[in-house]
Amino acid sequence: MDKSLIRNFSIIAHIDHGKSTLADRILEITGAMDRRNVKEQVLDDMDLERERGITIKASTVRLAYRASDGKEYVFNLIDTPGHVDFTYEVSKSLSACEGAVLVIDASQGIEAQTIANYYLALENNLEIIPVLNKVDLASIDISHMKEQIIGVLGFREEDIILASAKAGTGVKDILERIVHVIPPPPGDENLEIAPKALVFDCRYDAYRGVVIFVKMIEGRLDIRTQLKLMNSGAVYKIEELGVFKDLKYLKVDGLTCGEVGYIIANIRDPREIIIGDTITDVKNPCAEALPGYRKLKPLVYCGVYPVNPGDFPNLRDAMDKLRLSDASFVFEVENSQSFGLGFRCGFLGLLHMEIVQERLEREYNLNLILTVPNVVYRVRKNDGELIEVDTPAKYPSPNDIQEASEPFACLLMIIPVENIDPVCEFVKSRRGTFNSKEYLGTDRIKLNFDIPLSEIIVDFYDRLKSLTRGYGSMDYEVKDYVPIKLVKLDILLNGSVCDAFSSLMYKEKANTKARALVSKLRELIPRQLYEVIIQAAIGTQILASERVGPLKKHMTAKCSGGDITRKRKLWNIQKEGKKRLKQVGKIEVPQEAFLEVLKIN
Repeated sequence: MDKSLIRNFSIIAHIDHGKSTLADRILEITGAMDRRNVKEQVLDDMDLERERGITIKASTVRLAYRASDGKEYVFNLIDTPGHVDFTYEVSKSLSACEGAVLVIDASQGIEAQTIANYYLALENNLEIIPVLNKVDLASIDISHMKEQIIGVLGFREEDIILASAKAGTGVKDILERIVHVIPPPPGDENLEIAPKALVFDCRYDAYRGVVIFVKMIEGRLDIRTQLKLMNSGAVYKIEELGVFKDLKYLKVDGLTCGEVGYIIANIRDPREIIIGDTITDVKNPCAEALPGYRKLKPLVYCGVYPVNPGDFPNLRDAMDKLRLSDASFVFEVENSQSFGLGFRCGFLGLLHMEIVQERLEREYNLNLILTVPNVVYRVRKNDGELIEVDTPAKYPSPNDIQEASEPFACLLMIIPVENIDPVCEFVKSRRGTFNSKEYLGTDRIKLNFDIPLSEIIVDFYDRLKSLTRGYGSMDYEVKDYVPIKLVKLDILLNGSVCDAFSSLMYKEKANTKARALVSKLRELIPRQLYEVIIQAAIGTQILASERVGPLKKHMTAKCSGGDITRKRKLWNIQKEGKKRLKQVGKIEVPQEAFLEVLKIN
């Protein structure tokens, strides 16, 4: 194929700015689908994406477009997520492109993730096409929005395309701009040169094994090639080569420089594939591997355990397969006193954690329990050793600690000007420190704060949306570690520590958190046949305590008469039985309790 006719591009935007709708209109205009027969948001193929109205997984599709110059071009379109927790999906998709369409909602304007995605595209040296979407809405000031885009992002007025993805207005202008502005892919298309392909995504098919999505950087791969993964050194025979054209898998004889396609090689173990690896030919290998992707460190850790211990092998298989399509998700085996074998999992944020849990439960039919999430703390011991603590179980004795520190994030917020006072008060209540502000026109302002990561991973985004009536947005980047007074808060049920509820936190917040935890658990733990004492403690110091009374049975209901000693004898038998049960009985904690505890801050 003539690579001068290939255009590889992504659609990037803040969440809910219309990128999936724009992808639908592009599919229609290029003839990949018929609007009468296909539901909206075609590339959001997971039920979870449709229910929540967000893109979770980057999707790719190959399209054919005949431009105004009479030539037929091949478009490789990648639709990307917009939420901050899925930034990794955006960054790895952009590395497989030469250009990006930046979509901005005309009613919302520039938001935090708009700026973050813009800089991601610049880092990858992409040509960026700005699109002002939803221009058909009433009561919008297009000239004001243009001024905002020009002032903040530095585009010229003639660069900005006015469009309505829902109505289809301006979509053809976008396609023509893609042809003329985005360059064809670089690389040597000489068929004799050693092939080099980037693995930018994978999926698991129950019948065909691992499906690898690649972008050809140089040379050519065909069905006769014996491929080699340069990172692992594994060698495979190609069973099928193809492209995802017009929403269908289409077999081809070979993939050449600049093309995006898929490879099936009967790979059954998902752990053998690494996103960002380089594929080449065993007989004609390339000299060096591609740099791949920057390895992301998870920001939030929590334990994931099967409710039924017998489901542990199924959970391990499910996580291996899920990691294929979500390379930012990491896990390792962990053993808990309360739940037995499970996994310590790392996530990019709380929404990421919630999505992974729902995907594991829906797609693999598992019933799971999640523990309280923690960020990664650093602890320097008295002997000088520096350790990373991502779970309360790894927290050393306070007597062995010289200094503890927590991660701080650089927080970017874009909010309406009239909400600046309540937002600043809220951020300061979460230990945030003001850095700078910048006005984006007359009605919006950009704020920069330094804030502990632990303060923004739980309900910060929801509170910000509430304070700004839905108009606020945020993005954050981990900056550095800062010393703090760190304590481990344990929850005791009848004197035994329940490690699932243990958490690490700032000392000044321990008393408030302890009272909130025991009060919530008192509501959620059902009454047992014996008394349940719920306590929150730091070491041997009890900070808060609550009691769940036992279930009672009227033992003497059938004693219609006789001496009081008859009744007393029955009461004593009941008392001894409850005492024995309390020693050997297991307290029933419902799954809702673990979910509700996550929301307490």
